[in-house]
Amino acid sequence: MNYSETVQWIFNRLPIYQNVGLKSYKPGLKRIQVFCSHLGNPQNSFKSIHVGGTNGKGSTVHMLSSILQEEKYNIGLFISPHLIDFRERITYNGFLIEKDFIIDFIKENRKFIEKEQMSFFEMNTGLAFQYFKEKKVSIAIIEVGMGGRLDSTNIICPEISVITNISIDHTKSLGENKLKIALEKAGIIKKNVSVIIGSKISKNIRFLFFKEALKKNAPIYFSKNMKDYFQYKTPFEADYQIMNKIIVLKTINILHKRKNITVSDSSIKKGLKNVIKNTNFKGRWHILQHHPKIVCDIAHNEEGIYMIKNQLKKESYDDLHLVLGFLKEKKVKKLLKYFPIEAFYYFCQPNIERKFSIYDLKNLVKSIFKNHRKIFFFFSVKEAFLSAKNKAKKTDFILVSGSSFTVSEVLLFTL
Repeated sequence: MNYSETVQWIFNRLPIYQNVGLKSYKPGLKRIQVFCSHLGNPQNSFKSIHVGGTNGKGSTVHMLSSILQEEKYNIGLFISPHLIDFRERITYNGFLIEKDFIIDFIKENRKFIEKEQMSFFEMNTGLAFQYFKEKKVSIAIIEVGMGGRLDSTNIICPEISVITNISIDHTKSLGENKLKIALEKAGIIKKNVSVIIGSKISKNIRFLFFKEALKKNAPIYFSKNMKDYFQYKTPFEADYQIMNKIIVLKTINILHKRKNITVSDSSIKKGLKNVIKNTNFKGRWHILQHHPKIVCDIAHNEEGIYMIKNQLKKESYDDLHLVLGFLKEKKVKKLLKYFPIEAFYYFCQPNIERKFSIYDLKNLVKSIFKNHRKIFFFFSVKEAFLSAKNKAKKTDFILVSGSSFTVSEVLLFTL
């Protein structure tokens, strides 16, 4: 098989959570342990940093990667989901995994993957671990896929664990309230391994993390605002990235103190400043153009949309145009309450099985926005986006959000 055929086999044979949701979700560590044993346990051949949490994981791992790259460490990065190219999930010093490596990996392990009925994420985790082993990475930065305790990535023993924050998301898999979700996230806390907890976490959840860390003799650090964080500039305009930056700075500090991983102040400054250039980071308050200003953000849960709402208050514009598409398992009614009532709305449906259909969206919207004359509905993301662009003046603001899939479709034809 060539590369296109190989990737098509992966998507056809291993239904991807991105497209079909819980039908593809296989919690538990047994299959990934068997797979990694088959591969020779590559996860034991490199140092790692494990990053979990509800929101902010992607920003945190990219900033960490960029800083460590500036210090000339060879960095492997494992993330999900991808926005444009499957290979975005696995990178080495900012470069996508080679197509030939994926072809060879599937060719060598296809029978085993089929026999053991591996999930897409389990296969991808094994692929990443094998790639990082062969690349001899200095450090692999591993983003948790979902939850933590039963996530495929949770077979690593990292140098440090990071939990960015806790919000309501993936409730059918992780639990209906923040305490239950936090307990799943706390599953990445390892015996004798330092863990850093994000600043925007309630007292009762902080106490839960403290108890879990105490059970495992894991040194625990709660990140908080630093007086000098403002001296470290990032290319992000969004204020919500400040919390992620503070977590990153704390992580670098603890890596130096406890693991003797040296990072100069110059590398920290350059790494944060060059994070997009070094890692090809995209999708989080991603500015596509300035006149009119067009921003994509993959926020898709209540906490994420709340942060978007606060950021929009800081923006200057004449009219706001919102291109929004959601997934059917999301509580869309709750999400919509955060957007300004006076905006132009361009509702659409992403081109995946899990979409919140435009018919259901139309019924929901009509029950919320009564007599609103600035609402339009489209069967495709592209139609909605182009309509917003055509209507917007140079002094307006266009936001694309609601789901990573909605953002992905816009990025596909704009980048």
